[in-house]
Amino acid sequence: MSSLVKIRSERDQMSAVERRIADFILENAQLLRDYSSQQLANALGISQSSVVKFTQKLGFKGYPDLKYSVGEAIARADNGDAGEVAADLRGGETELRATELWRRKSEAEEETRLINTPQTLQAVADAIAAAGCKGKVFMIGLGDDDIYARSFALRLSLLGIPSVHNFDAPRMAASVSAAGAGDVLLVFSEHGSHQALCKIGRFFRERRGLLITVTRHTSNPLRALADLALLVSAHDDRPYIQPVLYQSALQHLLDRVFVQLCEGDEQRHVQLLANLERVQQALEP
Repeated sequence: MSSLVKIRSERDQMSAVERRIADFILENAQLLRDYSSQQLANALGISQSSVVKFTQKLGFKGYPDLKYSVGEAIARADNGDAGEVAADLRGGETELRATELWRRKSEAEEETRLINTPQTLQAVADAIAAAGCKGKVFMIGLGDDDIYARSFALRLSLLGIPSVHNFDAPRMAASVSAAGAGDVLLVFSEHGSHQALCKIGRFFRERRGLLITVTRHTSNPLRALADLALLVSAHDDRPYIQPVLYQSALQHLLDRVFVQLCEGDEQRHVQLLANLERVQQALEP
């Protein structure tokens, strides 16, 4: 696990002082080997103990261990530069941009994997499976988020888990009035701040249903309401790249939940194969 990836994935949950340290390390990783913990503290105008506590919170024994780990991450990245140069010679700037985009997607997917524990994914899969057997699975996303809600609803249907999918907040509010204990609501909202979705989430919990949210790895109102939260970490300074990274990491996260549902029950697996065959037959001329 790369130390730089770990710092980037946990940045949004850090305190203001910790974020300053994290940003300095991420932006000046090459220079870190020349800084002692005291020099780093002086550069940021903070106490040395703050630097030490930061490293320990990340799971390192001390600042020297963090420096060594960052140095290893840089060395691995440097080894990859040779491949980028070769790609540049073979395919020019287009190939180089494609390689860089693939790398950024991989980093976003890795960060997202690290912040969603296997226990959380298993709990989400178990809740969906249980609701599919004895209750209902509700699902909503607005705007671009509906693309993933709709796609995931289709995947669940292939497993024999029907869902009540909606992309209209008032209609979903009416639908969840029939919810009860054992039902599940999945809410897809990148920033988790849409007031209508928060109201639906609160109403659903009042009906004793279990709320699962899918948002960015930030503090947001919708996530605060959740019984279970799936989190996406995807960051880039370029406004046209960041949504691409988010979509890629989100899809990978949903794929992991889907695979757990497929492999967690033999009957669902058989149902999936049968439904895929029916779909293929329906598409044949």
